[in-house]
Amino acid sequence: MSQDFSSTAFVLVHGAWHGASTYERVIPLLAAKGYLAVARDLPAHGLNARFPASYGRRPLDAAAFAREPSPVAHVTLDDYAGSVIATIDQVRAAGCDKVVLVAHSMGGVVATAVAERVPEKLSKLVYLTAFMPGSGVPGISYIQAPENEGELVGPQLLADPAVVGALRMDHRSSSATYRANGKQAFYADVSSEDYEAMLHQLTPDVPVAPFATPITTTRERWGSLPRHYIRCLEDRALKPALQQRFIDEADGFAPENCTVVHELVSSHSPFLSQPVGLAELLAAIAAS
Repeated sequence: MSQDFSSTAFVLVHGAWHGASTYERVIPLLAAKGYLAVARDLPAHGLNARFPASYGRRPLDAAAFAREPSPVAHVTLDDYAGSVIATIDQVRAAGCDKVVLVAHSMGGVVATAVAERVPEKLSKLVYLTAFMPGSGVPGISYIQAPENEGELVGPQLLADPAVVGALRMDHRSSSATYRANGKQAFYADVSSEDYEAMLHQLTPDVPVAPFATPITTTRERWGSLPRHYIRCLEDRALKPALQQRFIDEADGFAPENCTVVHELVSSHSPFLSQPVGLAELLAAIAAS
């Protein structure tokens, strides 16, 4: 490891439908502040994605798209967690003995599982407008919680997860209404040009199994790590009220180690809409 880097490093976990490119604008900003930062595609995402055949046929056969089994339905939470732990081990082997694990959106489920398994390998946990499920509660059960009323992700789903084994979207849709709703759900404060570019980075299927798997957490392991939550106040995918519920439940579970809360006036995707502000906040968390 170059001596120009701090001994503290970031491992960055992306959310559903996204990949490591989520953090393309944030990583060099963290490097400029002296922090090594690494993002990898989770299994079934980015370069590891596999696509339903119907997704590639245009015009889209909506009926076929709604029933074709997902080629990534077999991917599990263990697969996700194992991938992140391997990345943490690589970063530590490079000489960074303090690892800050940052997770966006669905990635919070993965970070929770990782933190419970290997808390000794982490120095801090950061949830970026992310799922932070309670012990024994699957992340997917929060989507329709009262605190998330009015979220805009549900209308984007085009198949029954129980049928296809995935949460499925059509990022290539020709429907102006569908695309406009997707922008409002995830990227309301992002330019139209960046939104169109991001659509080409997204994958249609997110395996439902990791999201539906409950994680048993303990105060001694997950609950002992310094925990930060970045609330995004204009998020219409994971509403601010639900973000606050995650914080309240975590603090009730581990009251001796309460969540440190930060706020950004942003949509669900500050890594794209305000990468400079996000990088500054992450650096401040690492230094705290």
